[in-house]
Order: sequence, then C-alpha cells, then structure tokens
Amino acid sequence: MNIRRVLLCAAAAMAAACSDLNVRVNTDYDPGVDFSKYKTYSWIQTPESGNPLMDDRIVHTLDAQLSAKGWRKIAAGPSDVAVGVKLTSKEQERVDTFYNGWGGWGRFGMAQGMAQSEVIKYTVGTLIVDMFDARTRQPIWRGTVTDTVSDDPQKNTALMQTGMDKLFKGFPPGQAAGQPAGTR
Repeated sequence: MNIRRVLLCAAAAMAAACSDLNVRVNTDYDPGVDFSKYKTYSWIQTPESGNPLMDDRIVHTLDAQLSAKGWRKIAAGPSDVAVGVKLTSKEQERVDTFYNGWGGWGRFGMAQGMAQSEVIKYTVGTLIVDMFDARTRQPIWRGTVTDTVSDDPQKNTALMQTGMDKLFKGFPPGQAAGQPAGTR
C-alpha cells in the first residue's frame, strides 16, 4: 500500500471521527421579547427532506428539546409560539492535494516532489428553525444547524441530534441555564 493511500485513509478516518465537531450552529432572536411568557407551541411548517423517516426524527427531536425547556405542544387550537422548520442543501467542492516526496537536493541539483490533486464533491445541508409569536405573528427566534450530509441515515440522524443539542443549549434566551420557561 503506498503512502498516499495510507494518508487518504487516515484523513478519512479522522474526518469521520470528528464530524460532529463540524456542526455549525447559529441563533438569532429579538432581544425585546420576554421568552418567559411562552409556554406552548404549535407547528406551522414541518420539514420536507424527501425522507419521511428523517422528517419524523427532526420533528420528534425538536419536540423533545422544547419539552425539556418546559414548553408544551398544542396539536389544535391557539398556542403562544408557532414553529416552522425548513431544510436546504447545496453542493460544494474542495480540492485535496497529496504530495509525494519533499523535494531537496538530488544528484543533479534541486529535486522536486510530486503533487496530485483530487476534487471532492459533497453536499452541505442546513436545518432552519423559525419561531413566531402566534398572537403578533412577528419572528422571535431563528436557529440554524449546518453540516455535511451523508448517504448514511444513521450518521445524518446523529449529526442532527448533535446539532439540535447545540442549538437549544442556551434556549430560551434570557433565562438561567436549566430553568424551564415561565419560572423566572
């Protein structure tokens, strides 16, 4: 096995092991909103990934996150907050270059190393969670989770769970950590 293949395998293994560290999470919210007044939510838009099993996992995970924060889901009737989730994806490319030899001085002067480049195409997916005050219909909170999408549904589920955990770590804004909504 040549050194290039060994390095490629090692890089792939490290990328797979560290993939959950690449989950990028961003949140934004209206600082004038008192989140302690919200106790219930309802869905206005569920995810549409093309995979109903993954869509159900996303809904279940988000429901669990909000339930852990003391919010209660309302299936029918008025709620305090309306929640919508969208999914987007885009194709990206990166160029990986592998070097064979380090160069240096050879028999006839300076020797050059060889380089080989490979274009890697991959898909980056983003999960967007929007929350609106159901009474005023004004946006109050947005969170996004972005990472590379895999062909493996189990890996995507694990990445989604990691992303949601990070996304809702400091939710709702303006409350002490671990304190359920409405108990300030």
